[in-house]
Amino acid sequence: VEDPVEFIHTNKKCVFSHRGVGEDTKSFAIALKYAMRQDPDIILIGEMRDKETIEAALTAAETGHLVFGTLHTSSAPGTINRIIDVFTGDEQPQIRAMISTSLVAVIAQALLPKLGGGRVAASEILVTNHAIANLIREDKVHQIYSQMQLGQEDTGMITQTQALLKFIRDGKISRDVALQYANKPEEVSKAVAR
Repeated sequence: VEDPVEFIHTNKKCVFSHRGVGEDTKSFAIALKYAMRQDPDIILIGEMRDKETIEAALTAAETGHLVFGTLHTSSAPGTINRIIDVFTGDEQPQIRAMISTSLVAVIAQALLPKLGGGRVAASEILVTNHAIANLIREDKVHQIYSQMQLGQEDTGMITQTQALLKFIRDGKISRDVALQYANKPEEVSKAVAR
């Protein structure tokens, strides 16, 4: 489900069903409602813009469907907060519980100007494990970042700061670019100074 459909996938080893908001359906939420009736294996939501769409995506994930969605956020923990903040205070405990049991991963990306031209994607990767799920459920999203720093070796998690520092070491971006795009510039600055 996209607004508009940006890429037409061809049916080779599976069947794709594209839905364009405004063309094939009135909204993302309505498209998701009808998609669920077609028993899909995977659902892609171009943008999770509103409460109804996010709620439908969480319900689809809870019922065993693999759901990919996009949100305009700058960090993995920020993505979780954005989802939760769409709901009222009374609804948030239930939403946190839903997220804690159905979220697999969050990837937050920023395209940065590369030395010598072009761009490089700095990716922050959050993989939901038992500790992360508990932090979400217990309304301690602010502690996720420290878990991401600790979980790099075991789970493949990486913070944006770690990604930026690797790009600096590899000569892909300048220190100034890293500081300009960093969610935590003081962390980058301190690490570069060592």
